[in-house]
Amino acid sequence: MSSVNTRELVEDAFERRAGLTEEEVRALAPHIETGLAALDRGELRAASPVDGSWQVDTFVKKLILLSFLTHRNVAAERSPGRPQSYDKVPLKFEDWQESDFEKARVRVVPGAVVRYGAHVAPGAVLMPSFVNIGAYVGSETMIDTWATVGSCAQVGERCHISGGAGLGGVLEPIGDDPVVIEDEVFVGARSEIAEGVRVRRGAVIGMGVYLGRSTPIVDRASGEVFYGEVPEDAVVVAGARADRNRPEISVYAAVIVKYADDRTRGKTALNDLVRD
Repeated sequence: MSSVNTRELVEDAFERRAGLTEEEVRALAPHIETGLAALDRGELRAASPVDGSWQVDTFVKKLILLSFLTHRNVAAERSPGRPQSYDKVPLKFEDWQESDFEKARVRVVPGAVVRYGAHVAPGAVLMPSFVNIGAYVGSETMIDTWATVGSCAQVGERCHISGGAGLGGVLEPIGDDPVVIEDEVFVGARSEIAEGVRVRRGAVIGMGVYLGRSTPIVDRASGEVFYGEVPEDAVVVAGARADRNRPEISVYAAVIVKYADDRTRGKTALNDLVRD
């Protein structure tokens, strides 16, 4: 989205959000719709790769938060297998026809819930899962059964987010970074990644690993400790380490047991058949 006017209006409205008049909210609504549509198409992102790093755009969170002022709750139509809902954010595929899915080249298994304003790139596969507004799911990525992709979380290409895994969302505080999963990452079942943690390209997160900003990620070989970022190609499992002040007590830690090799890749290789 390149409209400078829309950005200026949204930024200004957010600063004055507590005192906006009904007339100002109505005038703001078309600009909010423009921004949400850009998010939905993947033209606007909460964070984008720039020269090997990630640039966070806080405008996206302001846009989404203001949409709760410009939208009203609506009861969605009930259908077989779909419970009644009453929400301000419509579902992404609410009005899609078969031709829309063919054009988008995404596969959506019954039970997958995606809110409008989340981008799902071509070749992605959504098992019964939940993808929140502002999220980005890259091409040929699978979001497996009961996995959740939180608001503004960014998932790269050819990733596998396994069953029951959770990627934390963030709308507030405004300055907090979203979770970023780079390309070709494998996240094991029931793992949780939150608080703006970044998982670099090719990393493998084992089953049941919990990662937040304060979680120590210990390299078993070198003893180096990382916070908030998993190095490229690291293979991470759940572990523990002694508390430096109370050595008799062990505290949770994530442990890098090695860096991915051909054997690791063989175990986590994606199946192109399910992405056809």
